[in-house]
Amino acid sequence: MTKVHPNAAAAAKAAAAAPVVGEEKREAVSLTVWRRSLLFNGKGFTVFDCKGNLVYRVESYTGGSPREIVLMDADGHGLVTIRRKKLSLADEWLIYDGDAAASPMTATPPKRFTARRHVSLRSTRSLAHLSPVRPLVCGDAGAAPSCRYDVEGSYVGRSLDVFASTGSGGEQRRRVAAVRPKEAAVGPDVFRLVVEPGFDPALAMAVVILLEQMHAS
Repeated sequence: MTKVHPNAAAAAKAAAAAPVVGEEKREAVSLTVWRRSLLFNGKGFTVFDCKGNLVYRVESYTGGSPREIVLMDADGHGLVTIRRKKLSLADEWLIYDGDAAASPMTATPPKRFTARRHVSLRSTRSLAHLSPVRPLVCGDAGAAPSCRYDVEGSYVGRSLDVFASTGSGGEQRRRVAAVRPKEAAVGPDVFRLVVEPGFDPALAMAVVILLEQMHAS
């Protein structure tokens, strides 16, 4: 079976180094996502870089689809919070910077995106849409503001793409991340997350968590 366990000695260093190195070289970052928590009887994800070092982790003790999930680095520091919105007529989630639950009420991390499951009576490749809560740029500096992200493909089949779109009609569109099956036959619980230069790997992993919640709900 393909190795999915981390190199513990380098885990702390890899949490910050792996994505940065890929961006400096202007190369795509390839991560291995393991749909399993490192905690006993826990649920979540464990994410490794191409050298087998731990980069991200998600841990949850609750069953079903929890309302709030935190993406952590190798040291357990919260990077992104995904929170399901209450009293919403549609399936909607909010994405925050950092660990929203650990922050005082007076210093709640800013919301970055609202996310919605794509709903259609017709067969479509669209899965979800992420819209910015505040102005931001699409990856590279100097890009147009108000970037939104569209997810297309099949999460169950572990084959999907994340596209960044700018402009009122989404006329400028480019792929920023992709999920693909692992080359070796290791089953659907281990797959690849490929992140293009200029796109935040933590946000790409947040999209994976969102899709897991959408399919579990």
